[in-house]
Amino acid sequence: METWYGAAGICINENSELLMVQQGKPEEEKTWSVPSGELEDRETFQICCSRELAEETGYIVEIGKKISVKRKCYEAIQVRAEVHYYLVKIIGGKRNIQDPDGLIYDIAWINLERLKALKLSYPEDRPFLLRMLRSAL
Repeated sequence: METWYGAAGICINENSELLMVQQGKPEEEKTWSVPSGELEDRETFQICCSRELAEETGYIVEIGKKISVKRKCYEAIQVRAEVHYYLVKIIGGKRNIQDPDGLIYDIAWINLERLKALKLSYPEDRPFLLRMLRSAL
C-alpha cells in the first residue's frame, strides 16, 4: 500500500472563522477542506503547508506550531495518508485562487455553525476543526 504525505494549514481569523477552500475534480460534487496538499520532492512539511496555502488561497502565511498529525488508511483506494496540520497566520498576499491543478472553486471564512453542517472533503476532520474553532472563541 502506498503512503501519501501532505500538509494542511489551520488559519483562524479575528472573527473566529476558519479559512477553507471548496474543491473537487470537475466531475465530482464540490466539498470543503482546509488548504492542504501533497508534499513535493525535498520539501519540508512546513514548506509544503506554506506553498499549498499560497496556491489555493493566494495568502502568504507564517507557519506556527504543528498541532496534529493525521494518519489514515483509505482501503478503497489502497492508500495510507499522513497529513501534518499547522497553525498559520496570514502575513501577506490577497485572496486569489492560483491552484495549478485547477481543483479549487471557492475560498471562504467559515464560522462554527456553518462548519457543523458543511459537506467536508475529509469528514473525519470535523471534530478536530470544531475543537479548533471553539478554542478560538
